[in-house]
Amino acid sequence: MIYHVGMIIPIDQLDADTLTAIIEQYVLREGTDYGENIYKLEQKVAHVRSQLDSHKALLVYSELHESVDIISRNDYEKLMVATTQ
Repeated sequence: MIYHVGMIIPIDQLDADTLTAIIEQYVLREGTDYGENIYKLEQKVAHVRSQLDSHKALLVYSELHESVDIISRNDYEKLMVATTQ
C-alpha cells in the first residue's frame, strides 16, 4: 500500500480569515460526524480551531492531491510510521 504524508502548515503563518475559511470548509464537508449532537457552524469552527491551537489536529498540505486537510496528530503520526515501514 502506498501512503502519502503531506507537509504540515503552521497555522500561525496563515491570515486569520484564510484559516477560518479552511476550517469552515472542513466542518461543512458531507460525512463530518458529530454524533447526535447538533452544533452551530461557529461552535464547530471554534472546536476545530481549539484542536489546531493545541496541536491535537494539524493542517496538512498534500502536494500529490493539491489540497489542504485537517487531520488528528495521531493519524498523522501513524501515517509517518507507515511510510517508513
